[in-house]
Amino acid sequence: MARVKKNDTVLVVAGKDKNKKGKVADVLPKKGKVLVQGVNVVTRHVKARKRGDVAGIRQEERPFSISNVMPICPSCKKPCRVGAKFLEDGKKVRVCAKCKEIM
Repeated sequence: MARVKKNDTVLVVAGKDKNKKGKVADVLPKKGKVLVQGVNVVTRHVKARKRGDVAGIRQEERPFSISNVMPICPSCKKPCRVGAKFLEDGKKVRVCAKCKEIM
């Protein structure tokens, strides 16, 4: 069961962007990384490679370790750990460890 999924709101708990909130744009499970909108923004100096490309300075988001984020529960609005629970129909769902609501 994935702790963080796409479109979850997360809080960054470590690193240079500590205490920032953002929405998960992409999860890279094989690398153990997550891409969060507006967090871990780096400056890249890009050279024009082909005709029509524009050279310049770009701001882009970079993925960082999934262990540095904590999901925010949609019901209690607090950062929480994630548990797993089976429903009556056998479906496995994520559960907030604080309020026990389905995430």
